[in-house]
Amino acid sequence: MNKYMIKDIPVEERPRERLKFNGKSSLSNSELLAIILKTGTKDKSVNELALDILNRYSLSDLEDISLNSLKEIKGIGEVKAIELLATIELGKRVFLNKDVKYKRLDTPEKIFNHTKYLFHNKKQECFYCLYFNNKQELIGEKLLFKGTINRSVTHPREIFKEAYRLSSSSIVCMHNHPSNDITPSKEDIDFTNKIVSLGTIQGIPIIDHIIVGNNSFYSFYDHGKIFSLNK
Repeated sequence: MNKYMIKDIPVEERPRERLKFNGKSSLSNSELLAIILKTGTKDKSVNELALDILNRYSLSDLEDISLNSLKEIKGIGEVKAIELLATIELGKRVFLNKDVKYKRLDTPEKIFNHTKYLFHNKKQECFYCLYFNNKQELIGEKLLFKGTINRSVTHPREIFKEAYRLSSSSIVCMHNHPSNDITPSKEDIDFTNKIVSLGTIQGIPIIDHIIVGNNSFYSFYDHGKIFSLNK
């Protein structure tokens, strides 16, 4: 059986050339992946290698694929796996962070709807802080802790260190419950009370703590247990 490598394909039909002359939208998923992979193996063209990956994993699977899982595919060594993971992560960040900054988010619902992507498909607890200017516009967010499936511990100093760096006027804390039960635990309540008090001392108020589920959220502000949002 004859093996066709990239060099055997007419120049105008090669993925790089097609992207260059016809635009990126003209390429299939496997062709885009072939460009990222760059080369195949002595027995397999880069196009065949790209198809092998897509036959094994869907695009949604690739979003959270591990380094070791990629390396299990024949023809994918550590270097290719790392480059592919970096490309996937960068693409995700470009897409998910579009128009995130400098948008006025002055209710818990707006904050949840605009930032729930941060917790998409997360199997562990992730603790984020969102930083706002004095117009209640989002100027930044930072992942401060990624923990086990049922525990998230964040040192308060990390919350305020980033706030000072961004010259933030207020902070909203968010974390997810992978169980999808958004009821705050005793630890959630105690931690919230602690950081709200520290925010008052620091002069940078914690204006909400939002617990995120799959399609729902719990807002300490909405339940009257925290300072009001800036209006």
